[in-house]
Amino acid sequence: MSNAPLAQDQAPALDGQQRLDELISRINTLTSDSGAGVEPSAAAAPTQSAPPSPSPQQPARRPAHAPRAEWRPEEPKSLAAGGLTDSEVEDLILKLLTSRSEATGRLISETVRLPFGLVDPLLQNLKQDRMVAHKGAAMMNDYVYQLTELGRERGKKLVEHCTYFGSAPVTLRDYVTAVKMQTIADQHPTEADLHRAFEDLLIDKRMLRRLGPAINSGRGLFLYGAPGNGKTSIAERVTKAFGQYVWIPRALGIDGEILRLFDPSMHEEAPLEAEDGLIDSSRADQRWVRIRRPTIVVGGELTMDALEVTLNTATNVSEAPVQLKSNCGTLVIDDFGRQRMTTDELLNRWIVPLEKRYDFLNLASGKKIQVPFDQLIVFSTNLEPRDLVDDAFLRRIPYKIEVNDPEEGAFRKLFEIMAPIVGVQYDQAALEYLIATHYKAVDRPMRCCQPRDLLLQIRNFTRYVGGDPVMSPENFDAAVENYFAVM
Repeated sequence: MSNAPLAQDQAPALDGQQRLDELISRINTLTSDSGAGVEPSAAAAPTQSAPPSPSPQQPARRPAHAPRAEWRPEEPKSLAAGGLTDSEVEDLILKLLTSRSEATGRLISETVRLPFGLVDPLLQNLKQDRMVAHKGAAMMNDYVYQLTELGRERGKKLVEHCTYFGSAPVTLRDYVTAVKMQTIADQHPTEADLHRAFEDLLIDKRMLRRLGPAINSGRGLFLYGAPGNGKTSIAERVTKAFGQYVWIPRALGIDGEILRLFDPSMHEEAPLEAEDGLIDSSRADQRWVRIRRPTIVVGGELTMDALEVTLNTATNVSEAPVQLKSNCGTLVIDDFGRQRMTTDELLNRWIVPLEKRYDFLNLASGKKIQVPFDQLIVFSTNLEPRDLVDDAFLRRIPYKIEVNDPEEGAFRKLFEIMAPIVGVQYDQAALEYLIATHYKAVDRPMRCCQPRDLLLQIRNFTRYVGGDPVMSPENFDAAVENYFAVM
């Protein structure tokens, strides 16, 4: 049984369903212990208290440190309110039934992510047009549908044009509004937020004081320094300082073209918790998916094609570029300067979006669209930024933060922290031997990754030769011989 409420503007065919929906809502209200059915909390139904959509000239702002309710897309009361037409949804239904022999009306509703009250009239229209037929009855005043011969012919033609038959698409206009409501430019992380985001890292307080303003800018920053000091780890945790969740469309519909935005390989879904009661009172638009604020990391594999809309010629479904998928989050360009394209190509592609906070994309049809460019771009590199880019680009990245080698005290602390995590017994005397013999005596720089790596060497070595995994001069000698053989 679908929990999606029936549409309330489908008169007179849905009058009976309206009365049933109102009756169930009233029962839910009367039986609620907390009164949540009367006055939903901001957490339970933010759509009741969400601020109105901002205009393009005046994006929504909030006072610094003020709590902000999570924005939520409201379930459409009609197809027109959702930016859809009858024909668009009917085509999705026909392609769905082409891919499978039969389906109930509610399963079709769940697949296209629209309320059953909006889908059921379309199914009746398709039946009247002899595109579908009833195979049998189903529960809750529903039927099992299958294609007629005429419907199969129509479905095959639609599949030849585009195979997509999943969630009904969201309009570009609604997506732009959603990004403005959830923009990182309107998030102002405090010192406490940064400490929470980096609580699992041993990081110098001076580094956090430099990172704080850069993250608050919501624009971009360079992290540079020697390899092994945690630049990538820092970049990956930056997003935690912002709000925890955002909503994104599963797919965008732009002049008949489908642009897939939700990517399970890059986005971590965070479904809403099920509510108590007979029906779901959240009424969130199921065409959208709630995810953790994204952190997308791309490295040496990045190419220019990944920054543009790509069309799958087998399905005729387009895929959004990485910068669009990272909107309202963080995009990390790891190992900057080692990409398969030149740094000039990448910087020329983004020099305007970084300044204006919007981008232009070309669709397969040749149409050019303007989309938000709303993410914190982190360039992580082992090279000197001035050797990679010119002054014009450095001006557009206002924060350049060097990640230095750890001081000796922090280096020792890392061994103390990592030893129980890796499963090696900590020994202070052995650590003194390591630092005196293998670092100070040979003037070897200390790096943040080395305590973990050397302890792993000890653990693996003792597993092979037998004995307890413990920090000892002999075990450190063996670990150093392997780890620093060519370094």
